[in-house]
Amino acid sequence: MPIKREEFSDTQTVPDLQAGFDVLAGMESVDSGKIGIVGHCWGGRVSWLGACSNAEYKACAVFYGGGIKEVRGEGNPPAIELASKIPCPVIGFFGNTDQNPSPEDVDDLDAALTKAGIEHTFHRYDGAGHAFQWADNPDRYHAEASDDAWDKVLAFFDEKLK
Repeated sequence: MPIKREEFSDTQTVPDLQAGFDVLAGMESVDSGKIGIVGHCWGGRVSWLGACSNAEYKACAVFYGGGIKEVRGEGNPPAIELASKIPCPVIGFFGNTDQNPSPEDVDDLDAALTKAGIEHTFHRYDGAGHAFQWADNPDRYHAEASDDAWDKVLAFFDEKLK
């Protein structure tokens, strides 16, 4: 049975992220010193949380990142409050018509990373909303933003993980 949004807990997510990292890092074909994390939508929040909780990540990409300012699980701080624990550069992609995160929320994420001294670059797209890379959803897909974001995230990982 899937977990409901209100039942989602960072306390449960962090060990899962670490387990995934450990499996990847243990593969012979993977350079364990060059691992990044990326996520879309809720996964954007999860990629932020993963970077906050694992000092071994070398790059983090956040697409949309809804809920980074929200508490997930009793006793956990909002993930935005953990920004100073991020060990790596962050790139973010956001639609200016999105409301989760809203443009004001993105400003807050930017400010948190700036205050923490974390290298980061955010890209914002006019006319694009949440899930603008969802190619088979004509109500959400924004081809120009999607193509630009994809080119930029690949270049970011190429630079940071080579």
